Amino acid sequence: MPRLLYASTSPYSSKVRMAALYAGIAVELVPMKTEDQPAELIGANPLGKIPVLVLDDGRSIYDSRAITQHLNRMSKNALFPRNPDKRLEAEVLEALADGICDCALSMVYERRTRPEDMVYQPWLDRQWAKITTTLDLLNANPPKLPKKITAGQLALRACLGYLSLRFAGKWEKGRSRLVRWAARFDEKFPELKPAVPA
Repeated sequence: MPRLLYASTSPYSSKVRMAALYAGIAVELVPMKTEDQPAELIGANPLGKIPVLVLDDGRSIYDSRAITQHLNRMSKNALFPRNPDKRLEAEVLEALADGICDCALSMVYERRTRPEDMVYQPWLDRQWAKITTTLDLLNANPPKLPKKITAGQLALRACLGYLSLRFAGKWEKGRSRLVRWAARFDEKFPELKPAVPA
């Protein structure tokens, strides 16, 4: 069985965990603390980043988008549509959600790793502006939630879960459609909720 090196708070890990669940692919979950730089993680991914999917033959797949593509191939297209236009739509939504997470994580690390008097507020403001612009775009036209969803919707749910974890009460204001979208997602796919960042 493939092993997934992950962290429960990581939105990228969350997306991959949901993708595996949704695609019906069993993985062994192996929690990691990246700040400890565990040998198992560094051996699987020299960047020391999660998630990493370690295959039965010992090969490692890293970067969450490479993993969702691999899971899609394993599941015969459970995560991405075959139709080129619909597939592109799913890939762009996944990239948008991951991009929001990139900005949010950058803000978290800026505050976590620097002394308070060295935190660079213009950097935080720039990242937050990118997040809010993208959230506003998604709030104006939330993605559909059909019976068969894609890695794009999974990525967005993981992203909103991460924002709720790290920026609760800050991202939701004026974005009631996205807040409702996340709640509807959890109602429609309750089996995926345990994988939302926590």
